[in-house]
Amino acid sequence: TRSGRVTGVQTCALPISLKSQLNSFLNCDLKSLYPLARSMKRELYFFVGPTNSGKTYQAMNELKKANTGVYLAPLRLLALENYENLQSYGIEASLVTGEEQIFDEDAAHLCSTIEMLDFNMDTDVCVIDEVQMLADEDRGWAWVNAILGAPAKKVIMTGSVNALDSIKKIASYLDEELTVKKFQRKTPLDLLSQATPLKEIQKGTALIAFSRKDVLMYKSKLQKFHKVSILYGNLSPEVRREEARRFREGETDILVATDAIAMGLNLPIKTILFTTDTKFDGIETRFLKTTEIVQIAGRAGRYGFHEAGHIGAIKPSILKNIHEIYNQSIKTIKPPFKVKASNTQLDQLSQLLKTHSLNKILDFYAKNMYFSGPFRATNISSMIETSKIVESHHQYLTLEQKYILSQAPINTRSPLILSGFKFYLSSISARKEITYKLSININKPATTQLELLKAEDEVKKISLYLWLSYKLPDIFTDEMKARDLRTKVNLYIEKSLKNNKALKRDDSHNRRRNSNNKYSKDDRSNSRRSRNSRNPHDFKDDRPKRSRSRKSRDEKSENKKHHSMRDKKY
Repeated sequence: TRSGRVTGVQTCALPISLKSQLNSFLNCDLKSLYPLARSMKRELYFFVGPTNSGKTYQAMNELKKANTGVYLAPLRLLALENYENLQSYGIEASLVTGEEQIFDEDAAHLCSTIEMLDFNMDTDVCVIDEVQMLADEDRGWAWVNAILGAPAKKVIMTGSVNALDSIKKIASYLDEELTVKKFQRKTPLDLLSQATPLKEIQKGTALIAFSRKDVLMYKSKLQKFHKVSILYGNLSPEVRREEARRFREGETDILVATDAIAMGLNLPIKTILFTTDTKFDGIETRFLKTTEIVQIAGRAGRYGFHEAGHIGAIKPSILKNIHEIYNQSIKTIKPPFKVKASNTQLDQLSQLLKTHSLNKILDFYAKNMYFSGPFRATNISSMIETSKIVESHHQYLTLEQKYILSQAPINTRSPLILSGFKFYLSSISARKEITYKLSININKPATTQLELLKAEDEVKKISLYLWLSYKLPDIFTDEMKARDLRTKVNLYIEKSLKNNKALKRDDSHNRRRNSNNKYSKDDRSNSRRSRNSRNPHDFKDDRPKRSRSRKSRDEKSENKKHHSMRDKKY
């Protein structure tokens, strides 16, 4: 429990009767939950502009000049990159993410993922990167909480123009001064007038798909004639970083990626080519949004590498839609903005409701919590789902312990991770020390997509173990071994991706025959989970196969025609 929040919650609750106590608690002045930030005369700055405009670069320069400072990243990969960037300038720094903590006792600067912000550590400068993420369904609360409560004299936010009105509204609610500094893109972007078929793509091109399956499919096609790097959300940050390095340093000449490319990776991409104008967003297959296309397209024409960036598609019909969507106005992010319960609030609510059932408390909070200002409680359906698993396996933990475990970075679609989490919960209940053992064989590179998928999930299972090792170090005692194994599995994945042989697609007939296969088609491909039940640390890029609908048959027919054309080598 953070003491900085206790004071705030106490100001929102506990008058005379239980009913009035509950009403008072549920109608809370949100800014009062951050007393340290309120005690400081904060200056808010918004560095606003498109990708490749230098806004984050300038924000980091301000951080480097400060005596003390913190950088808040949307991704562990970005936290690590800026941690290393500060060190390269001779600035001592620490790194804190959900599964990694590197502390330097002499450091006055810290880089962390945004969820790890310490609201009780005051600094001179706080940089909040990619602030437009406050609109994200799953993680937006972390940006809102940081804007409200980051205890820094100067809070610098970086982001796109669609967040400008939102930042102004929050600054007005806080009654704090806001300075907006606008940045222009450093290199021009142009939309290609003609589609670019696969056989004509050139060095420095990034092909954009929106599912792991399609990324691997295009890699298989292209690697006969090109050296190819790939990026998608299920790859660990270490592997994504290595694949990006290979492309950046010229070891590969083509990149195939999902929208995992849209945030933070600075790559020498000359041309972005879309392979589709639709994506599955966790609920439905829909057309791409203008903000999504603009964010991805902005990665083309990196300043210092190319004089301009180019945006296109591999088919004329896709290119036409990309043109239309790209030229539409970007929708402004509008309130209400999402915020999340703190441990202290849950303790208070537990006392008022006279229950220790985390599931009941979370459900009540989600349905009844009200905040003054342009805010509302975030959708916590994924946490409620995990809390049910936690309480079904361990009913004797404290409320705070259950709340912590309900925020564990798990993907319930993965049978490996889910079974591992349940095993860990049973061991916590029995107070047994847990050592880490690999579930897969990594002696030879993967030859099938299923083997690669199991390795990707093994890395996430190890990361879950490391996350738990920081919460319960007396039980999860194998931290060093787990880190070593994660490095080895990542190397195994990298070798598998560097292998120029195409990964075999797993025959669904053989999978149906293997009743013990936990990674069945139903488990992984056709899961119709809502976006809110996804791991918040995963990009939304896994699209289930569509049924044999008319649209699917039409697409198959179109593919037949495509392959019958003169483009025979692909």
